[in-house]
Amino acid sequence: MEYKNIIVDRYGTENRLGRITLNRPAKLNTLSAQLLFEFEDALKNLAQDNSIRVLIIRGAGRAFGAGYDQSPGDGAGGPKPKLDNTPIPAADRFARMRFDLQDGARLQMYLWNLPKITIAQVHGYCLAGSCEYAMMCDLVVASEDAIIGHPGVRGLGHPRNSCFWPLLIGMRKTKELMYTGDQVSGKEAAAMGMINRAVPAADLEKEVTLLAERIAIQSADALAIHKEALNRWWQTMGIEGAVRAAADYDGYYQMTQQAALWNQKIRELGVKGAFEWRDKPYNDLRGAEK
Repeated sequence: MEYKNIIVDRYGTENRLGRITLNRPAKLNTLSAQLLFEFEDALKNLAQDNSIRVLIIRGAGRAFGAGYDQSPGDGAGGPKPKLDNTPIPAADRFARMRFDLQDGARLQMYLWNLPKITIAQVHGYCLAGSCEYAMMCDLVVASEDAIIGHPGVRGLGHPRNSCFWPLLIGMRKTKELMYTGDQVSGKEAAAMGMINRAVPAADLEKEVTLLAERIAIQSADALAIHKEALNRWWQTMGIEGAVRAAADYDGYYQMTQQAALWNQKIRELGVKGAFEWRDKPYNDLRGAEK
């Protein structure tokens, strides 16, 4: 397949490091349906390449990714607001929504179980759906000034990483971030255990490459066994079921008053205006923690 929204390359010692670069920099690497289609195809090809031991996922331009593309009709990340008044039967709408959301969960779990060690190289924005995909990687290294979080909880839906954060950062901080949609810096994310480490932005690629090279000393099949053994532990704890359940709850969220208000505002104000309307009261009410 000829990719238009991602770049796949390999580098490092004996070319044993693979890399996928999300390549929609003008749109902050938002996740379109076509990008995710290409991303899945690349993952499947790389999974079969035994010469690649570690896979790095990063974003081109100013961000790792700003979430799902909210352009009407894009098709990624679940339901989009309709810009006309054509009624859709509730049963049909819910069935279609559940299929889309569960398909997204399937791809995220495919990344989680990929027989390669994966590292998310995060800089700039790492928000909403992009944050979900970063959390599905084995390791996350971010620049200290990266902005990480899931503001999508403010009207767009319920995220898949809601089941990862309780394991990584505990109940209290998970609930605070989920109830507010607030974001944290890379430095804060490292301090709370959400990511592995945060480094100065100028050192990010060097540090990720060094970490990947140290992991890649072992053969791909040996590393895959380590990963499978570790993932089996979290699977026993219910990770996959929790991700699938989160996709269902994302669908239920679409039926709430808040989701209906978001859809109304996006029709009235457009995408940019709706985001400004959504975030203003949260910014106005920032407390002493900032």
